[in-house]
Amino acid sequence: MKKYSKLFMLSLGLMAFMLTSAVTYTVMQTEEEGDKLVGVWEPGHGKAKVKITKVGNKYYGKIVWLKEPTYEDGSKKVDKNNPDPKMHETPLLGYKILKDFEYVGKKTWENGTIYDPENGSNYSCTIKLVDDNTIEVRGYIGVSVIGRTDTWKKLTKN
Repeated sequence: MKKYSKLFMLSLGLMAFMLTSAVTYTVMQTEEEGDKLVGVWEPGHGKAKVKITKVGNKYYGKIVWLKEPTYEDGSKKVDKNNPDPKMHETPLLGYKILKDFEYVGKKTWENGTIYDPENGSNYSCTIKLVDDNTIEVRGYIGVSVIGRTDTWKKLTKN
C-alpha cells in the first residue's frame, strides 16, 4: 500500500511540475510577444516618430522626433490644440500620445488611448501587430467599427 501511495504522490508532483512549467512558459512567451511593440515607430504621415516603452504590464508611446519641430517663428511646437488651456504651452516633443495599452494576446494591444495633437482629441485605441516591423493603430470613439486605422513602421527595437 505504501508503494501505491508513493507512486500516486510522485505522479501528482510530476503533474504539478508540468503544469507550473507550462504556465511559466506561456507567461514568458506572452510577455515576449507583447514586448514586440517596444521600439521607435513612424506613423503613416511621416511627421513624427513615437517611442513605445513598457512600464509594468502597460505600454506607452511618446513623440521623440518631429519632422517640423518648430513653428515659422522658430518657437518649439506645443500642444496648442488641446481643449485644456493649461496644456497649450506643453511641448509636443516628449509628449505621451499612447497610454495604458495592455497586451491581450493574438498580436493585439487594447484598453489604451491615443491623443491626436493636430485636433486635440483623445481616442480609444487598439494596436495590432501585422509583422515584426508593422503595426496597425486604430483610433475610435465608442466602437472600433467607427474609427480610423493608420499603419506605422518600426524604426528600432528600443
